Amino acid sequence: EDPENDFLPNIGKLEQYELPEAEGVRVDDGYESGMEIPIYYDPMNSKLIVYAGNRKAAIRRMLSAIEHYKIDGLTTTLPFGRFVMLHEAFISGNFDTHFVETYYSKETVRQTKEEEATMAALLALKLQKKHSEKLQVPKVNTSEWQNR
Repeated sequence: EDPENDFLPNIGKLEQYELPEAEGVRVDDGYESGMEIPIYYDPMNSKLIVYAGNRKAAIRRMLSAIEHYKIDGLTTTLPFGRFVMLHEAFISGNFDTHFVETYYSKETVRQTKEEEATMAALLALKLQKKHSEKLQVPKVNTSEWQNR
């Protein structure tokens, strides 16, 4: 489903489909990389389930599992799931069945994705700069070399 399009079903080809694997993580699915997802079936391609000793640990495990899911070719609810797991109302348990109506907006998730992309780009730039500084060849006075 596409959270940015009123959770309408999303069809297409699963270009990449790698599941998170860790203790306390289970995925129920019926698809593999390369498969076409037609409009004729339930839009839930897979169900991610986690368990842990307490709510806080389960939320951390769910966030880790979401980060380790690799899906390309389709829009998924993974960014929405991450939004829910990080929302104070969900973390505190102070929410009801109107969570989506009360707290969710397409713009919020879109803005979060844009902020994460910006942060990733800045981190990549910083790492590139750090590594390029290490790899710089020292400047050599060529006149010294010519006299040797």
